[in-house]
Amino acid sequence: MSTAPAAAAAFVASGVPAVLEELRSLFGDRLSTSAAVRRHHGEDATHHIAAPPDAVVFVTSTEEVQAVVRACVRHRVPVIPFGTGTSLEGHISAPFGGVCIDLGRMNEVLAVSAEDLDCRVQAGVTRKQLNDYIRSEGLFFPVDPGADASLGGMAATGASGTNAVRYRTMRENVLGLTVVLADGRVIRTGTRARKSSAGYDLTRLFVGSEGTLGVITEVQLRLQGHPEAIAAAVCSFETLRGAVETTILTLQMGIPVARIELLDELQVEAVNRHSRLDYPLKPTLFFEFHGSQSSVEEQAKAVGELAADNGGSGFQWAARPEDRTRLWEARHEAFWAAKELRPGCMAITTDVCVPISRLADCVLETRADIDAEGFTAPILGHVGDGNFHVVLLIDPGSADEISRAEALNQRLVERAIGMGGTCTGEHGIGAGKIDFLELEAGDAIATMVAIKRALDPSGLLNPGKVLRDSSPAG
Repeated sequence: MSTAPAAAAAFVASGVPAVLEELRSLFGDRLSTSAAVRRHHGEDATHHIAAPPDAVVFVTSTEEVQAVVRACVRHRVPVIPFGTGTSLEGHISAPFGGVCIDLGRMNEVLAVSAEDLDCRVQAGVTRKQLNDYIRSEGLFFPVDPGADASLGGMAATGASGTNAVRYRTMRENVLGLTVVLADGRVIRTGTRARKSSAGYDLTRLFVGSEGTLGVITEVQLRLQGHPEAIAAAVCSFETLRGAVETTILTLQMGIPVARIELLDELQVEAVNRHSRLDYPLKPTLFFEFHGSQSSVEEQAKAVGELAADNGGSGFQWAARPEDRTRLWEARHEAFWAAKELRPGCMAITTDVCVPISRLADCVLETRADIDAEGFTAPILGHVGDGNFHVVLLIDPGSADEISRAEALNQRLVERAIGMGGTCTGEHGIGAGKIDFLELEAGDAIATMVAIKRALDPSGLLNPGKVLRDSSPAG
């Protein structure tokens, strides 16, 4: 694979006219070269530099994805998969140009088995769409990254979210995949069985591969039955340490809480403004408990006692569904709320994850680092699984602020890795964390490169993401 971006871009450009002519004959007006459409498909909501593709194709089936990939391979043009565009690490940019495959119209729920607690969906089905579809069966899909992301995109990025402390991430909730490979072949991985010892685990290989090894077109998912009782609560703390210590103790005691979300006082201020709430301006935990009526009450009582021992007070309960919905919508809007703290800012987001025993150290050291730099930067996160975020609000016109923010982010990642953690708990690598992956993975990078070259020898699948040496090859 070429490591010279200019040469790779020129090489790609030579094949674009021919591939567009071929795809236009196959897809007609479902092939768009509109500047607005291309721009929308090449940028995300963060600070990463947008790079539009040369064209966007709106597909409706695995066979159509196969046709696009085969055409692009023939003409040596990159392929960039697109779900809903909610990723946060530049996953959807097209730094070498190419053809974006928009899977949003592949939005059919193909099969649901209430008895087996599983389903199969096309990649463009969103998590809210699926949950609306299966609600009448008494089922729900638990992975909740906040945004109404596509399930194919969630599988591709290894998404997580607020429910991960109990229901885990996409890696544990994907049973199988349909994938179009770089040579146009279609493979199906996994089975509907709950366990298997058959061969290499290709499902887990493609989950989190970010479109660099194949294009996911269908996903087989685990489902959950709706619990008998759900209760949510908000609790404020006198100190950030008290909130984090409560989280650690809750998990160490084995209390099966469904969600634990942390907001520091700055993030609470932002959420109050944005969602018209009135929580005390203190470090705050959002909880949710699932189970039988009696077990939920027991969980809530135990957590309440732990919180009180660590300076927590003023539990506000949200037992009604509409109150719980409002609470979690406020949490899911936290990123946009944070941006409003400094209008016109550029948001640099982080998402390190550490062993739960090191969570307090990592959060408190990071807060001290932020304060020493004088940044406006709230902390929030899925602390129930050791994952937290910093939203660094930076003046896009200040080279000094950008440089200092990048240095702070570097220190945060090094801190997390040094504590046995990871540079990304859920956002993935994309174009933004390639350096950090190398720092974390060390010699294992060579194995990743070997897998990439074996499955995508021409470097045409989402080039410029995950691995440094991943530009299109001549």
